[in-house]
Amino acid sequence: MSSPHPFNPTILREYDIRGIVGTTLFEADALAIGQTFGTMVVRRGGNMVCVGYDGRLSSPLLEAALVRGLVATGLEVRRVGRGPTPMLYFAAHLLEADGAIMVTGSHNPPDHNGFKIVLGGKPFFAGQIRELGLLAAQGGLEERDGGKAVDEPVAAGYLDRLLADYDGDGGGGRPLTVVWDSGNGATGDIVQTLIQRLPGRHVLLNGTIDGTFPAHHPDPTEPENLRQLIAAVTAEGADLGIAFDGDGDRIGVVDQTGRILYGDQILMFLAEEVLATHPGAPILADVKASQSLFDHIARLGGQPVMCRTGHSIIKTQLAELKAPLAGEMSGHIFFADRYYGFDDALYAAIRFLGMVARWQGPTLAERVAALPRVWNTPELRIDCAEDRKFAIVAAVRDRLAATDFQVTTIDGVRVATPDGWWLLRASNTQAILVARCEANSEAGLVRLQAILQHELAGFGLSLPG
Repeated sequence: MSSPHPFNPTILREYDIRGIVGTTLFEADALAIGQTFGTMVVRRGGNMVCVGYDGRLSSPLLEAALVRGLVATGLEVRRVGRGPTPMLYFAAHLLEADGAIMVTGSHNPPDHNGFKIVLGGKPFFAGQIRELGLLAAQGGLEERDGGKAVDEPVAAGYLDRLLADYDGDGGGGRPLTVVWDSGNGATGDIVQTLIQRLPGRHVLLNGTIDGTFPAHHPDPTEPENLRQLIAAVTAEGADLGIAFDGDGDRIGVVDQTGRILYGDQILMFLAEEVLATHPGAPILADVKASQSLFDHIARLGGQPVMCRTGHSIIKTQLAELKAPLAGEMSGHIFFADRYYGFDDALYAAIRFLGMVARWQGPTLAERVAALPRVWNTPELRIDCAEDRKFAIVAAVRDRLAATDFQVTTIDGVRVATPDGWWLLRASNTQAILVARCEANSEAGLVRLQAILQHELAGFGLSLPG
């Protein structure tokens, strides 16, 4: 039986396992994760797991160790190879796998890496990750003969499935000019082939997979990471630009004027499309989303549902409510309408492009300009030690409970005032607090920021910028 293997506790996050390679995360951890998760699958009666990995320099080594650990428990491991996280999700669905693990550091710095896990077709997170940590620390894991690893390339099938739902070339649709930015992340190879099969003219930036991310950090929620894309959209006279994060489960969009569309704005347009075929359906968005999104869904006859932030949480709630669409401010978009309910930025891009190609009349930029006028901050990230961040939010929540403020506490604190709302929550993936403010006037935004700054000051923190 296996020896105990305690993990560095900082790598066991709420939604996934993530650490700094060579500091908090090591090859031996990948081996232990494989054997521990394999034990959980075997004890559930499973026999096959899919594994994939992203383009980080450390990913091949970690993937190989992970596979060894899984095979040691007697499982068959289908290795789908290098590519985006949603390609692994697709493989797990297609092959009816008992589990799946993606080796990926997502949008974190180059020296970070981690594991996103699926068990029985559902996200593996929270208590399940803690259970994995406890099992590894106890030892005594399954060791069985008969395990094997086989290569299972699925990229061609994944591409075909993406393209099957492109609907912009019929019903008066027009060819688009699109600039794509893979950010040297794991989507690069897929996008290079995808754009050859789409109508219109396409320009690809940073399509070479390179784990050093030489062009810019692969996080489309940060405006500075979209500068190159915006410049290219302008230079090419493109209809829009699309960017992906490091592992392809988050999307960024800019219109032809270079204006950034945030996750809630992307969802506003997609909700119009989906509710046209699913009238009255619930549409989910996270607590960071604009109030104008929830109001827009209600005006369209849908049911707006505010959720905790987190891709695993939203995927779970999407399935529970049988909702056709969900999204996060961070650019995770989840389609259960004609798709499988997981966050796939390439699929979201396909659906978004098809919609824009079919639009008659106003352009994307004109439609964005016509959205309800609000004054808001982007997602504000405040450095905060791991051992302080949740305590600070809890203290703010407890203080507000004694006031007359209207407070939503499903994820941190979202506080409504006559000027609008402000949010403070602890990130589950990074050593930061996340804040956002949205007001119905410029002066109102200043007042909301002042209130939030006052709350933070009591803990020696301040808003960025």
